[in-house]
Amino acid sequence: MNTDYTQKKQKTEQLTDAFRIFNQLSKKLSDSYQGLEEQVAKLHGELAFAHSERLKTLEEKEKLASRLEKILAALPAGVIVLDANGKILDCNAVAADFLGEALIGRDWLTVVARSLIPVAGNPHERQLCNGKRVNMTVSKDLACTAAADSGQVILLSDVSEMRNLQDMLNQQKHLSAMGEMVASMAHQVRTPLATAILYASQMSSPALDAEKRQRFSQKILERLQYLERQVNDMLIFAKDGRLAMETFSLAELLNHLKEAVKDYTGNGGIDLQISNTVKDDLMLGNENALRGALLNLLNNAVDAVGQSGCIHINVAQLDDCQLCMVIKDNGPGIAKELCQRIFEPFFTTKTHGIGLGLAVVDSVVKAHGGRVEVESTLGLGTVFSLVLPCINPVLKVLPGGFSHKAVLPDGLRVNANVSGKQRHESQDQGELSHEAV
Repeated sequence: MNTDYTQKKQKTEQLTDAFRIFNQLSKKLSDSYQGLEEQVAKLHGELAFAHSERLKTLEEKEKLASRLEKILAALPAGVIVLDANGKILDCNAVAADFLGEALIGRDWLTVVARSLIPVAGNPHERQLCNGKRVNMTVSKDLACTAAADSGQVILLSDVSEMRNLQDMLNQQKHLSAMGEMVASMAHQVRTPLATAILYASQMSSPALDAEKRQRFSQKILERLQYLERQVNDMLIFAKDGRLAMETFSLAELLNHLKEAVKDYTGNGGIDLQISNTVKDDLMLGNENALRGALLNLLNNAVDAVGQSGCIHINVAQLDDCQLCMVIKDNGPGIAKELCQRIFEPFFTTKTHGIGLGLAVVDSVVKAHGGRVEVESTLGLGTVFSLVLPCINPVLKVLPGGFSHKAVLPDGLRVNANVSGKQRHESQDQGELSHEAV
């Protein structure tokens, strides 16, 4: 009996312990489940908040994108976005209107070559097919995508109206300068003209010996040459860079300069040296205007060196279409502050002259699409450098004797086999006929 009782008691205790352990585990499981529910509720709240914030951010970005789109549409300038490969990613309506074609997906360099014509003298401006002028600005290293590809943004701004206003302003300034020039020319012409008339009135005197007659003739010729230079400068300045281009001989131009300097210096001790290494002799430009501009530089050089000195003219070829003319003298030089102003119209340091000589040089060189620079050191002399795109490759294609016409850009046609000498002889004959009449 005692043994059965003991076994039952042990089983009861074991069962009680099992229920106690089960209750403990159930309580722990219930606590864990409650904690998990609280954690899920917390995460759900955080997720809902993040989702709400994300929606707000997307809504703000949509508003910003809409606002930027409206701004781009309202801009008077064309905006073009490129990717790293130079393809057009996006553009506004103004850009498409400027270039006259659908742009997205096109290669930008191809569009530039087809629709944006370079403007001489201004690398930032382009001319559209409809004649408008636009200023092209490029911003580099733009992060176009999330992958941070290096792209570009192109801005095309219409500057046609500004250029027209600038041309009108330049025209007004030119007219004002013309009035100033006419007022100055009255004095500059009257004095040498009166001197020439005075010498000419004495030429018929029977008491005048041969030596004085020769000296008076030289004085009259000097005054007339001075008047011719002043009138030529005035005419070139009045044309404001509008010059007719034709073919001419470079060698004949340099020979004419050499003879003209001899006439100007007489039997003085000035050493004039001319070096020409240009292979082609046939040039394209306005020979009369270039000759007058170079004579202005040479006359200044002769005045600078005085009775004795050296003047060097070096003509070299820079590339297939450009030549460089360098005129160097060993005169007293020009001060640095004056070098910055010598090309201004009516600026002069001489007691005679109206200050148009170097302004005409600058105008003629620019009319030929070139540039002129000056370098001078006091006591060492002055160097003028003229870079002129006068070598025309079009004329090299036509063999001599097979064609008498050369077709040039913009439909200009010139006589390609008539030499400068023949033209001058024709002009001289016309002038003689006019004098005979």
